[in-house]
This record gives sequence, C-alpha cells and structure tokens, in this order.
Amino acid sequence: MVKFKLCSRGAKQATALLTGTMLMAAALPGLAAPVELTLEEAVAMALKSNPAVKISESELEKANWDVSVAKAGKAPSVTFSHNASRYKTAASSTYVYNETSNSLFKYPVPAYLTTLYANSIDMTLPLYTGGKLEGTIDNAKLAVKVADLGVTDTQQQIKLNATTGYYKILQTRNLVILNGESLDRLTEHLKNVEAQYNAGTVAKTDVLRSEVEKADAEQNLIIAKNSYELAVSNLNNIISLPLATELSVKDELKYQKYDKTMEECIAVSLNNRPDLAQSKTNVEIAKTNIKVAESGNKLTIAATASEKWHDSDFPGTENNTWTIGISANYNLFDAGLTKAQVKGAGAELTKATEQLRQVKDSVQLEVRQAYLNMLEAEKRIDTSKVAVVKGEEDYKIAQVRYSAGVGTNLDVIDSQVALTSAKTDYVQALYDYNTSRANLDKAMGIAVK
Repeated sequence: MVKFKLCSRGAKQATALLTGTMLMAAALPGLAAPVELTLEEAVAMALKSNPAVKISESELEKANWDVSVAKAGKAPSVTFSHNASRYKTAASSTYVYNETSNSLFKYPVPAYLTTLYANSIDMTLPLYTGGKLEGTIDNAKLAVKVADLGVTDTQQQIKLNATTGYYKILQTRNLVILNGESLDRLTEHLKNVEAQYNAGTVAKTDVLRSEVEKADAEQNLIIAKNSYELAVSNLNNIISLPLATELSVKDELKYQKYDKTMEECIAVSLNNRPDLAQSKTNVEIAKTNIKVAESGNKLTIAATASEKWHDSDFPGTENNTWTIGISANYNLFDAGLTKAQVKGAGAELTKATEQLRQVKDSVQLEVRQAYLNMLEAEKRIDTSKVAVVKGEEDYKIAQVRYSAGVGTNLDVIDSQVALTSAKTDYVQALYDYNTSRANLDKAMGIAVK
C-alpha cells in the first residue's frame, strides 16, 4: 500500500481550499439555511430596513432643519465685506495763486493711479415684519408635524405590505400542499383504474380520462409552486433581503373572531388616521399662509448698525466710520402683488378644507370596505369548512363505489375536483379574512408597535 504524507505547507493550502469551497457553497442560492420568520419578525424587519420608511424619516429630518432655517430669520444677521479697487484719474488743471505777482497761474495736474481698500461690517436685526417671520416659523413647525405623521403613515403601510406579503406565502404554501394532495389522489386513482382496465372491468376511456386529470393536476402544482416562489420574492423585497433568499414562515393561516363593531372602527379611524391628521394640519398651514401674505401691506422695522474702514494701503483699516439706526419700510404700491398673494392663499385654504372633507369621507369608506370584506370572508370560512368535510366524505364514497363496480370514473374525478376546490376555497377564505383584518387595522390607523 502506498502512503502519501502531506507536508505542513500542503496541509495549510488544502485547509484554505476546503474553507473557501465551504464559503462558496454557503453563498450559492438554495444551499444556505432558510431564514425562519414569524409575522412579527417580518414586520419588524420591514420597518427597520424598507427604503420607504427611511425616505419618510429623511423628510422628517429635513422638516426639522427647516424650522431652524425659519427661526434664523428673526436673529441678527452680520455680514463682512472687503473691497479692493484701483482706478485712474483723468488729467486736469488747477489755478494757483502767486502772492508775489498777485495773480493766478494755470497749473496742469497729470493723471495718476489710485488704490483703495475698504472694509465694512453690517448688522441687521428685524424688529417687526407684520407677522411674516412668525408665520413662516409657525408653518415650518406645522410642516414638522405633517412629516412626522407621514412617517407614521408610511410605517403603517409597510406593516400592511409585510403582513399581506407574509399571508400570501402562507396561502400559496397551502395551495402547493393542496395541489400536491390532489396529484397524489389522482395518481392513486389512475393506478386503480389501470388495474381494473388490465382486469377487463373498465374501458380504456377511463384510463385516458384519468391520465388527463393527472396531467392537469401536475400543471396546477407547477403553477402553485411558482406562485409560492413569487410570494417569497415579494416578501424578501419588502423586508430588504436578497430576492433569492429562502424563507421558512412559522405561522399558519387561522381564524380569530373580531370583537369591534363597524361604528367603533370608524370612530377609531377618525381619531387615529395619520393622513386625516395631515389634512387637518394642512388647513392650519393654509390659514397661516394668509397671514404671511397679508404682511406685504404692513410696516417692517429693523435695527441696523454698520462700521466701515477705508485706506489706500492694504488691508484698509484706517479712516474708521460707524452708523447705527432704525429703518422702517412701508410698501406704498406693489401693483396688486400683495392682494393677489392674499387671494391665492385664500384659494389654498378652500382647497385644503375640501381635501380634509374628502379624506374624512375616504377614511370612513375605507374602513367600511375592509370591515365588510372581513365579514364576507368570515362567512366563507364557515361554509367552505363544511364543504371540505362533505367533499372528503363524497370522495371516499365515490372511490368505494368505483372499486365495487357500481360507480363511474367520472364520479371519482368530479368528487376529487370538488374536494380540491373546497379546500382551495377554505384557504382563500382564511387568506381573505386575515388580509381584510390587516387592511382594517391600516384603515383605522392602528399604531405600529
């Protein structure tokens, strides 16, 4: 027997190669362990990493900085300016008096270059602006409220997206199982039909029809598996995971009785909906904009101070002068600009008021639709559950009758189709009920925990 001894360097290389191969294998799609998720975990991941949430949070941060910008308008502004200039004087002449001769002589003055350096510090402090600065600050603060409500609204929408995406995986997973069971039943039935055909008790048409039904079930299973893969990719997109990530969802579609009336849900929505609160705030902003526009016809007063230096030598810090004072300005004529701005702001107030009414009606309609859809799905859960029980019993009877030679192949196939349809309806009803509840929570503005 020939033995090979691996040197120390070769062992290290082999170990590195094996480690790299394992890492590459772990990175390949389908080889990594599935990510296990509960509904709460999926929602938490979506709220933490979804771009829509981050965008709305950035808008809130921008609104907060806009408040600082607006407040800066009431603070004193100080500017420093430096000017360096060089200019040439024109040639001229002047008259000089001669005391000896008691006469005037014309004396030529040649052109010459002059350099001047000037520095200035100016300060302006608004004392009264007719309410313009105060209104601008108030609007900036209201915009922060709107942006904050926007974050809340986005979070609720992302929660809804993650919830419905999670339920879609549960639904499609169950449909894969149901279609697999249907294929298994048709496969077993085909074996029974072939056995009876070989025994000469049934016609060839029974075999052919059973083969067609089996092929159709195989196609339905392929479609169901594809729908499941799409649902997984969709949830991965919502929770910001690579689209090819394999997920293992832990929950099941289930029914839980809802204990609120429609009137209670509508009342909650009118108090909690962030978009409704945004519309109310927009009305306040429109009212403030009217006050800001009206400031165009009001007196403005500011305190001013200035200190200047100029010299022919750099940097120009000689020949100091200073001034301090109060300036008042009043617009006597602006060609109707202020009036037009006030009228425009009034139109914006009317628009904001009507939008508030529109949103309020829309919120109530949204709650009503989600609630009625939930009730409709709840009723379908009960009826489809009964249909599943009856369908299973009917299928068993059809099988026994066919095996006994008193039933037909069509009876078995029809009962199998009816059973699969009843189970599919049950899964669909559970999915619709749970997604309708999630939509109802969103319509009510339930806070995201």
